Amino acid sequence: MWKLYALLTTTMLIWGLNLPLLKYMLTIMDPVTMTAFRILTAGIAVFIILSTFKLVRLPTKQEWPYIIGGAALNVVLHHYFLNMGLFRTSGTNAGLILGTGPVLTAIFTALILRNYPTKIQWLGAIAGFIGIGSVVLAGGEGLNGLKLGDTFVFLSILAQVLSFLVIAKAARTLDPRLLTAYMLTTGSLLLIVISFIQEPGEIAKFATVPPTFWAAFAASGIIGTAVGHMLYNYSLGKVGPAKAAIFMNLNTLFSLTGSALFLGEIITGRHLIGFLLIIIGVILGSGAAEDLWRKRKFAESNQGRKITQGK
Repeated sequence: MWKLYALLTTTMLIWGLNLPLLKYMLTIMDPVTMTAFRILTAGIAVFIILSTFKLVRLPTKQEWPYIIGGAALNVVLHHYFLNMGLFRTSGTNAGLILGTGPVLTAIFTALILRNYPTKIQWLGAIAGFIGIGSVVLAGGEGLNGLKLGDTFVFLSILAQVLSFLVIAKAARTLDPRLLTAYMLTTGSLLLIVISFIQEPGEIAKFATVPPTFWAAFAASGIIGTAVGHMLYNYSLGKVGPAKAAIFMNLNTLFSLTGSALFLGEIITGRHLIGFLLIIIGVILGSGAAEDLWRKRKFAESNQGRKITQGK
């Protein structure tokens, strides 16, 4: 279990450091076109990686609905609404709404999969949400009221949360890493069609971008999206949607750290308090605290039995 926690933490580090790369690329290209081809690159990269381990196979007829559903939710709707929302709302509002992901995942997991989080895990989800709120409000932008962009961002996180449930069900028969490859490739093709309609002619910009863009594009597509989604979906299939989603809170921590390192953004005392709450939330919400408690009680019980037998 601890290896899976380490994988999820590594994934959040990858996704967090991916944010400065995305911010940089969006200053050069429009979002849908850039995202569509970046995700296509990621899907091809995952297929290449899995081919070296001989893990690629054709899905069955029963598995295709999960692939299409996951691609529509996790790739097309999530990325489309997120990009559209970020153009229409403040970073503070978007951060707070995205911070509801773990709580929404716990709710939908309980309602749909009948997998109820414990009281300690609920406490961890709430602590993480408070930590997210503290971090994003430290930016000083304030809440400007509900906007169309806020609705788009909420729809993006809702689509992603629902995709976690699809991935968890698909993982029963299909390797989540292979599911990731099919989802990314299928979803990217749909996004490319949307980009041709919404951003006509934008694809021509690829011929004029600087070398630094291609470096960021490769790092974001191959490491940030391909490796990141492959690790996350694999872990999700093992620990379940609710536990895996709790680690999404770390995304905020790592993304702000990356922005401070690479974009010169300032981290304040309120950020540090928020970071602490996020870490506490992850430890409680993921079940790590309960695992440690059970191991400690088991060790104490064994030690007590040995002492009794010794007498």
